[in-house]
Amino acid sequence: MGNEFGAAALVDQLQTRMRTVDPLINAICTPNPNALTEAARLDTERDEGRVRGPLHGVPVLVKDNIDTADLPTTAGSLALADQPPPLEDAPLVRRLRDAGCVLLGKTNLSEWANFRGSASSSGWSAYGGLTRNPYALNRSAGGSSSGSGAAVAAGLADYAIGTETNGSIVCPAALNGVVGIKPTVGLIPQQGIVPISHSQDTAGPMTRTVEQAAALLTVLTGSSTEYADNCRGTDLSNVRIGVPRGPLWGYSTGLDQVSERALELLSSCGATIVDHLSLPTPGGDEDQLQVLAHELKVDLEAYLATRAPGGPRTLDELIAFNNDHADVELRWFGQELFERAAATEGLSSPVYVAARLTALRAGRDGIDNLLRDNQLDAIVSPAYSPAWAIDLVNGDHVLGSSSSHAALAGYPLISVPSGTVAGLPVGLTFGGTARSEVTLIRLAHAFETARIVADGPFPTPEFTQWA
Repeated sequence: MGNEFGAAALVDQLQTRMRTVDPLINAICTPNPNALTEAARLDTERDEGRVRGPLHGVPVLVKDNIDTADLPTTAGSLALADQPPPLEDAPLVRRLRDAGCVLLGKTNLSEWANFRGSASSSGWSAYGGLTRNPYALNRSAGGSSSGSGAAVAAGLADYAIGTETNGSIVCPAALNGVVGIKPTVGLIPQQGIVPISHSQDTAGPMTRTVEQAAALLTVLTGSSTEYADNCRGTDLSNVRIGVPRGPLWGYSTGLDQVSERALELLSSCGATIVDHLSLPTPGGDEDQLQVLAHELKVDLEAYLATRAPGGPRTLDELIAFNNDHADVELRWFGQELFERAAATEGLSSPVYVAARLTALRAGRDGIDNLLRDNQLDAIVSPAYSPAWAIDLVNGDHVLGSSSSHAALAGYPLISVPSGTVAGLPVGLTFGGTARSEVTLIRLAHAFETARIVADGPFPTPEFTQWA
């Protein structure tokens, strides 16, 4: 799991690959110029008998909305691009360094984590440009953790960190054929992450395998729980898994076919499949937008106050900056979500309180009632529609997804590659109640193992256009 053959040699190998491959996909916006030096220092520690843990010497990429004291943190925006790096690492980055990980660089993202304008294209930011899907260069890498997902798929690192508010880890994980864990909100510290919503935001691992994601989750949470210990075997004979057909299936015939095959594999592992269930619709779009808009203004302005003097401090200042740099920032889509958030009246607003209550009921009550009423350990569903064609003019064309209920609830979700549709990766998500990561990791690993036994290793990207 860790790097036992020399961190410096591995970093050198990855940097060479980065120079060859990343120009095709544009996943890394800020390489770490000190990565090789840091890796050599960790090799010395190993030689002297000091091994910090299973991930000692492992290179990790970090999404560019997570604070790093030695590298810029821009959230993809030119408004932060010329600012000094944050004064200190985010707590999760400190944990990575303390565990002996090598910070290889920062990954591009959908600007402001896809919450600036409603017609945005996932994977585009004014600072980092456009990230492309390694499996189909004219198709989306998903968002908003686009660079993290594409980089892992392209072999630029086995380990990366993404963040999610609603789908921003599990979407690019599914579209790029990698594993993504969106943990329970609060399990990983939120400090030092450019925010949208304190009730929904969380960082999480994006890796090649479930076991790697589990090991990285242990580091990120600072927990005594060794999540990778749950990646043992495929016996699910004591597990009941629910299949909520409505509203999470039926939007993509090819995806449904791959997902039906996944249910067969889970059943072959001994799991009891409780089929033809349903979740309530996850509330109206208006309620969800009210929650995010109200929390964005409060949370983002609190974050901006932690950055160096001279930079933007309010949403109004960010809006003005974008207007002043409209030829770049507003070239492809607007900032009506920013403008809506700037007009909100705080977290005591009756509009916010009512919308937040509706969101909680749709998310937590929907999931928990389904689990309780059917004596389920978890639920499973197709992750996201296959990667859509990149369209910077009109924005994303997402047919459907499985992330909203877990997002509104603040509950965990794991996406695992399940197969391909016309050569495009698709994924399966495992969801459950709060802090059910141990169960979900066990199920995800069993499925991953069974799929590989049945179908062989997941295909590697060829960096070509999709017809």
